[in-house]
Amino acid sequence: MRIEINNEGTVILRVPMRTTVKQTREMIEKNRSWIEKHTAIVQERQARANSLPPLTVDDISRLADRALAYIPGRVQHYAAILGVTYGRITIRNQKTKWGSCSVKGNLNFNCLLMLTPPEVIDAIVVHELCHRLEMNHSERFYAHVLRVYPEYRRWNKWLKEHGSEIMMRCHK
Repeated sequence: MRIEINNEGTVILRVPMRTTVKQTREMIEKNRSWIEKHTAIVQERQARANSLPPLTVDDISRLADRALAYIPGRVQHYAAILGVTYGRITIRNQKTKWGSCSVKGNLNFNCLLMLTPPEVIDAIVVHELCHRLEMNHSERFYAHVLRVYPEYRRWNKWLKEHGSEIMMRCHK
């Protein structure tokens, strides 16, 4: 059984098919304080995002242009350090992902990364490039990430704390 809270503040409970209503209620009750705490965090993030002006189509286009001018250089820099190759780089306006790496080595990055500190961009670039070494999120994968970018956890945490606010500005 698993409990999630999405960016809209909806509590999602994932349970096996054979789980009884009683078991489900017990799980909810057992985790009530966690649910309330994290729902409040999401509501705070929503309030902060709502206090900022929404991003227009022109804003997003400018961010995409800036990303296309900036991110490939960071990819080239870290690919050389990691000793990996990559395919094409695409900049998109995505609703949930900051980056991705295909099996063929094509890289996708969210243009909204340009609203984050440069260290966050580097963290995402390194993360995606490390998928050229490990196409998973295993301990070995994170060992590669941390070898190249020791501050990864700090900036990944920043993104977890502020990223949804950025995305909410775009998808109001």
